Amino acid sequence: MRIPSAIITSVAGMLLVLAGFWAANYSDLLPESASLNAPVYDELFKVLLAIGTVLLLGMTGLVVYSLVRFRRKDGDTLDGPAIEGNLSLELFWTVIPAVVVLFIGIYSYDIYDRMGGMADLNGHEAMHPNEQLASVRTSSQKDSERIWGGIAPTGNADVLPVEVTALQFAFIFHYPKQNITSGELHVPTGQMVELRMKANDVIHAFWVPQFRIKQDIIPGQTTMLSFTATKTGDYPIVCAELCGPYHGGMRSHVVVQDPGGFDAWIEKNSPPTLS
Repeated sequence: MRIPSAIITSVAGMLLVLAGFWAANYSDLLPESASLNAPVYDELFKVLLAIGTVLLLGMTGLVVYSLVRFRRKDGDTLDGPAIEGNLSLELFWTVIPAVVVLFIGIYSYDIYDRMGGMADLNGHEAMHPNEQLASVRTSSQKDSERIWGGIAPTGNADVLPVEVTALQFAFIFHYPKQNITSGELHVPTGQMVELRMKANDVIHAFWVPQFRIKQDIIPGQTTMLSFTATKTGDYPIVCAELCGPYHGGMRSHVVVQDPGGFDAWIEKNSPPTLS
């Protein structure tokens, strides 16, 4: 007895959905999660991985089935039959991808908004404390302080400002409140950190895989990146934009410490004050 094609299609579709669900929830493809942004980003990654798994297995299975089922027989040199005018099939392969792409776009926008990417980068809440005290600034000063892109701090929590300078081939970190300059980034757990980044030469990119954050650093255009670390540890900072012959060696570290350890590091590295 021949099994109806509708049943075969339904069973294959359910198997593909189960495979996508398994890949999204039980495969361990991402590095350790170490910031508040990471779980939010991971939600989107799971959805994309599930959709990608369904498409990969479905399209591969269809191609393999077609190679076996419709393989040309020995001695057959004729062209295949010209089949056209299947409106239902054409609607299916047009509407379904359009709905999937629209869903991914809306969901990605929501994730980026929840991470702070749609906040007003040049609003009052995105200014450094010392900038908030400046009541009069020239237009050129305001333009130089403009933030051109990135993720702004969210909420009213205390923010640790850090100025980042990228150059071939290093990251330099400056803490304006403490007047500390360092070759590696030190931050405390549980506190929002605001990075204001500029490039001295070419385009660079600041990427910490464990934090799920990445932002281009563009000459002449200050960009911002905000995050809150949740786990102590030493995590790599990678330049993710080809910036020259030693691009692969442009690495640094973000050292996440508990608040007490961070305060001790600040005290140890603060310049001496004149009494």
